[in-house]
Amino acid sequence: MLLPVSLLCVATAFVFLCGANDGGALLVVAVAHRARARVAVLLVLGAAVAAAPMLFGLAVARTFTDRLFADPEGHADLVFLAGVGAATGLVLHLTARGIPTSITLALLGALSGAALGLGATPAWRQLAVVLAVGVAAPFCGVLVGYLLGLAARRIPGTASMPARVRVAQVLAFTGQCLAYAANDGQKMFAVVAVAMTATTTALGYAAAVPIGWISLAIGVVFTVGSVVSLRRIGRGATTALVAARPWHVVSAEVASSVAVLGSSMFGMPVSMTQSTAGGLVGAALTQGRTRVRWQFSVPMFVAWVVTLPAGFGAGFLVGLGLEGVMLWNGVA
Repeated sequence: MLLPVSLLCVATAFVFLCGANDGGALLVVAVAHRARARVAVLLVLGAAVAAAPMLFGLAVARTFTDRLFADPEGHADLVFLAGVGAATGLVLHLTARGIPTSITLALLGALSGAALGLGATPAWRQLAVVLAVGVAAPFCGVLVGYLLGLAARRIPGTASMPARVRVAQVLAFTGQCLAYAANDGQKMFAVVAVAMTATTTALGYAAAVPIGWISLAIGVVFTVGSVVSLRRIGRGATTALVAARPWHVVSAEVASSVAVLGSSMFGMPVSMTQSTAGGLVGAALTQGRTRVRWQFSVPMFVAWVVTLPAGFGAGFLVGLGLEGVMLWNGVA
């Protein structure tokens, strides 16, 4: 029972971290200009995370569980224990040191490294495709944000415009929450599903845990993690990219939703926060390049340069450690 319990603990910590990290990044954009109450947007985001598997399927989750590595020896549980544990520890360590990071990149790298450390074979070609799509998503956000920004600037102002903007903000944020849950959120489902399967198997239960119960548990833990981020609203680097106006925010939310939902259709995990940053940049570029504070785009590049290789290295070391323990105990 040690492995299933360890997996459940690591999975819970991972979902909580996603809420505190990703939830905060989305909330900081959503509450810009005090257009939406923090508690309301928090509940919308949590509900979307809980409902998305039933609405959009599990294509992205299956990429994490089935397509990142080949496991002929049946060590998938150990790969996830090592990979998720390494990714969680790495994100906490880098965040504490003020180094920009990405949970999605950390998990992709750590799972691949852990698989290699435990003797499995990482699916290098699939990983390369996933990373290529991940790179393209923020640029897609820039393009769509730019086009939406051009359209928004051509809408004539009327007395009813403020009310229309508020409605547009609510709809755009709701769409963004669903897009996040359909893509980013499924990495949480993949991790928890592996942990729950290991637990039910260890307990001798043949029936699988219903998807609805897993999704509900994820939504609750994610929301609790997001509550932590409410205290640091306004400290994120995403909105520092531009002096955001309401139409910037709406354009960015719609642009990121398009980029992320498009990736979800092909089962490709991408970063919602980076796509949102791209959407903000695209919307601001309609007013000229000087509207973008380019120095705040550096964290996105640092996240790629640091997080992915560091995640791979951390996962590899933890995987090697677990492999050594198994050999010592005569399990492998």
